Amino acid sequence: EVQLVESGGGLVQPGGSLKLSCVASGFIFADSAMSWARQAPGKELEWVSSTSWNAATTLYAESVKGRFTISRDNAENTLYLEMNGLKSEDTAVYYCAGRGESWPSTDSSTYDYWGEGTQVTVSS
Repeated sequence: EVQLVESGGGLVQPGGSLKLSCVASGFIFADSAMSWARQAPGKELEWVSSTSWNAATTLYAESVKGRFTISRDNAENTLYLEMNGLKSEDTAVYYCAGRGESWPSTDSSTYDYWGEGTQVTVSS
């Protein structure tokens, strides 16, 4: 059974930082491109960042470029998203996703596996 379990969300003040984690099981994580996406209340799912199987290629949405960093530990089957300089508009449920290809895509519909999400709230 494929499982993706996110953690690390919470309430943070504007300008603050959080680091999200996603532990994967049930598929070959080390061979899979992985991604983070988010959904704010009343809005559509928004792709945030992706990484290739070996982290040699990383992609970011313009809205987070320079503030967020995606990384992975294939030995631990874990994906990370380090978020700095958080803004109120970053408030959303953040989802971890994986796909059966080694190379990343910015199209969230191409990802096969999804976690249940972790809430990030940026507010003073």
